[in-house]
Amino acid sequence: MKRAITHVISQMLRPSPTIASRLWAAEMPFLSVPETVLVADDHEASLAGLQGLLSLEGFRVATARDGEAALEEFGRLRPDLVLLDVRMPKLNGIEVCRQLKNNPDTRLVPVVLITGMTATEDRVAGIEAGADDFLTKPVDREQLTARVRSLLRQKAYTDELERAESVLFALARSIEEKDPYTEGHCERLADYSARLGQHLGLPPQEILALRRAGIVHDIGKVAVPDAILLKPGPLTWEEQRVVHKHPVAGENICAPLKSFHLVLPIIRHHHEKQDGSGYPDRLRGEQIPLTARVLQIVDVYDALTTSRPYKTALTVGKALAIMQEEVERGWWDKAVFAEFRVLMRNEGRRLPTTQQVIAAI
Repeated sequence: MKRAITHVISQMLRPSPTIASRLWAAEMPFLSVPETVLVADDHEASLAGLQGLLSLEGFRVATARDGEAALEEFGRLRPDLVLLDVRMPKLNGIEVCRQLKNNPDTRLVPVVLITGMTATEDRVAGIEAGADDFLTKPVDREQLTARVRSLLRQKAYTDELERAESVLFALARSIEEKDPYTEGHCERLADYSARLGQHLGLPPQEILALRRAGIVHDIGKVAVPDAILLKPGPLTWEEQRVVHKHPVAGENICAPLKSFHLVLPIIRHHHEKQDGSGYPDRLRGEQIPLTARVLQIVDVYDALTTSRPYKTALTVGKALAIMQEEVERGWWDKAVFAEFRVLMRNEGRRLPTTQQVIAAI
């Protein structure tokens, strides 16, 4: 999939040096370097033993002697795997594990807890904290090696998935950068739609899908020629037909990623309308996925309240008035728009600026 995306980039984008460097950074595979394992144990002999065994297996090993030091070392090194003794001063291993697993930036790093032979309560607490595996003292060398290598293989698959997602996000942002009038549009939509989804009580997986879709919803515009994409005036009927293909193109680009299965309907249907006059499938009402209807509302709002070559930015009040007219015309979901207005009112009728959104990412 990455090869296909790279081909599209080289053939159609002709990116600037800034865009090219971003895409290269996302696409470039990691160099073949030893994986880093962080070992935390307050018992000096156990720490030295684990460090020696892992070093002999070719791993780069960092050590810490208490839970707080383990978190500090983790932040400094970003290790590939963490081994934690359950019983440590300051912060125990279970609490360190819980903090790592509760952080979206670190939750995918494998954590192995080292417990005593009869420490059933520790194992239960460790499972609840999100531990990936357990080792029992005294640690057997073969078990240690097998479990560490198995977890690192799983992490490699996860890293590959994240790199593929990074390529898609870089591609989507590079399309946005071609038009200075849409600067920050992707980040704003990712934030606005997720907040509206939270306000509506959508489940976490759908809120994550909205965040991702906010970035990649228009990725299919990579197939739209610049002469059409950046045209300052009205589009001809033939040019509109070309533009109307971009949701399907975007769905096809993102389809190979299984983690995007909830994102695909948003990409494909974010230009549908309640009365069936949208595209590409002319869906009506409840046929349009709710997440797509959420993104539609914030997409229209952002388009109205930002400057474009053919118009100036509207005030919040004017934008909401126009959207209300379009709701009554049968374009947007009446209930979702009503909740959007409630959200705006609760937040002082003002969503954050582009700079505030980018600073928060």
